[in-house]
Amino acid sequence: MSFTLAIVGRPNVGKSTLFNRLVGKRLALVDDQPGVTRDLREGDARLGDLRFTVIDTAGLEEATDDSLQGRMRRLTERAVDMADICLFLVDARAGVTPLDEGLAELLRKRADHVILGANKVEGRAAEAGVLDAYALGLGEPVRLSAEHGEGMDELYHLLRPIAEGFAERSAADAPEVEVDVDPEGDGDFAPTTARPLQIAVIGRPNAGKSTLINRIIGEDRLLTGPEAGITRDSISVRTTWHGTPLRIFDTAGMRKKARVVDKVEKLSVADGLRAVRFAEVVVVLLDAAIPFEQQDLRIADFAETEGRAVVIAVNKWDLEDDKQEKLRALRAGFEKLLPQLRGAPLVTVSAKSGKGLDRLHAAVLRAHEVWNRRVPTAKLNQWLAAMIEAHPPPAPGGRRIRLRYMTQAKTRPPGFVVMCSNPEELPAAYTRYLVNGLREAFDMPGTPIRVFLRSQGEKNPYKGRKKAAPSKLRKHLEGRRG
Repeated sequence: MSFTLAIVGRPNVGKSTLFNRLVGKRLALVDDQPGVTRDLREGDARLGDLRFTVIDTAGLEEATDDSLQGRMRRLTERAVDMADICLFLVDARAGVTPLDEGLAELLRKRADHVILGANKVEGRAAEAGVLDAYALGLGEPVRLSAEHGEGMDELYHLLRPIAEGFAERSAADAPEVEVDVDPEGDGDFAPTTARPLQIAVIGRPNAGKSTLINRIIGEDRLLTGPEAGITRDSISVRTTWHGTPLRIFDTAGMRKKARVVDKVEKLSVADGLRAVRFAEVVVVLLDAAIPFEQQDLRIADFAETEGRAVVIAVNKWDLEDDKQEKLRALRAGFEKLLPQLRGAPLVTVSAKSGKGLDRLHAAVLRAHEVWNRRVPTAKLNQWLAAMIEAHPPPAPGGRRIRLRYMTQAKTRPPGFVVMCSNPEELPAAYTRYLVNGLREAFDMPGTPIRVFLRSQGEKNPYKGRKKAAPSKLRKHLEGRRG
């Protein structure tokens, strides 16, 4: 997804109808009654060859107090601040209202890119409303009928040039992942000022994420305090940490989904998950007093699923009395609860005092180095032969599955291809056996490892063909031999 588009406007101008049109599904509730939408709803949209995230917002009203309308307005204003492009809809049949004029002024101040859309243009009655929309000072309105799909081509041509700029930004910010292994290449991904090491710090609320980042960058850049949930946006900061160029993301605390009631918090958590996808190394920050709660495990598993290098950091270590006993319990819990990250660095730190940050820095660099690890094919196949000899693959139906050879296809994270017979019948337990063996033999603790099973295919091109009927000449020759 190259950019985010927020659809904004006063109530009942057709925002949810257009949202459903762009995502290709009836995700948002639509009704003639104004004010049906109260929440922010995100969807994966497509328009021609454009792929982007679209946000359906509540109708903006003039309320600024703590009433329902006031809270809905603040939520929509937040979506405006977060979106790359705002599509401001007006109702062409009703014409421009004073509320539309006030919203246009708000968008001029807060949004970087605004596209004006005049919706419901079916019929002659809408022509006057389209002309009135020019007075809003947001350029020429694009004529739309969200209900009938009219004007989508014009909207595409308006979005296309803006989207190209965001695509370049996303390409520059996104880390290189799933990189094909080049036997001739040096595979040098050492952090530089131009391409800094990208780190996301994630965890539950009040674990000390912002305090840790302030300590790393050496200034009180991020707001901190004893209250949980202060951070709302995923904020990235560029710095140099012990000589290593970094781009570090501070994220909102992630609670259990059932506990997330506040709509702004939902948006914040989604923003934090996006930050993980922009990271190379993810630091999962735990509270030493209550480590490895269910949400901590989900967060760490999400980072591993995304294929990112993971470092577990246990904060508030200065408050612990029996440190040795606590550390043993932490390591045992880590091995038991997160077997998919076996061997990942586990570091104790105190973000408040700064103790342990040198160990954290070393662990991050080590995790990044392992994430980029390459193994020669010759060594891999020597290792594979030893693994098969020690524990042969199963023989379902009496036919042994043969693992013929293995090679590394990708890195960031390491990915290996095993050519074998009947790959669909090889059990997952045997694949885990290979993954654990790779970790131990080639010193790849903690990093996600991908193993892909491929069938080598049949060598005989005639196998499976029907036997041809004998020719007349062949019959004649066989008769003479007889």
